[in-house]
Amino acid sequence: MQAGGNRELEARNYLEKHRIMELLNYLTSALLFFRPEKPREYLISVLERLRIAKITGVAFPFFMDHCNIVSMFEMMDTSDKGTISFVQYKEGLKTLGLLNEDEVLKDDGHAITLEKFRAEVNKRTEEICGRTRGRDSGSYQTAAEPLLLH
Repeated sequence: MQAGGNRELEARNYLEKHRIMELLNYLTSALLFFRPEKPREYLISVLERLRIAKITGVAFPFFMDHCNIVSMFEMMDTSDKGTISFVQYKEGLKTLGLLNEDEVLKDDGHAITLEKFRAEVNKRTEEICGRTRGRDSGSYQTAAEPLLLH
């Protein structure tokens, strides 16, 4: 049984080292969010963009416009109250790749409105764009960096 446990540990370490689960979660979230007509082709294009971003040092294209932000907010606001919980807010930012796993956000106890969610998405996107203007690997820090193919 030790050999089986060792293989399981090796497999888990491999997946963690190469961030495979984060990649799969991102791809699944993107599929469910955008619901492309041709999902396989869409996945191939996302993987290709990630590969190009890794090679060139240019930021992974982040395609969130006002309509996408509103749609995502509405998907989280299932009761149509015009607000989402702090937990939903954090998960939304994580799904978009705009929140690091180790980043701590403070919950002020207020529900999150669309305006606050949109402002935070835009602010974080602008910060990422500002950090990724350079092509050198030292300045290459994007929301999708953990997903970049090694």
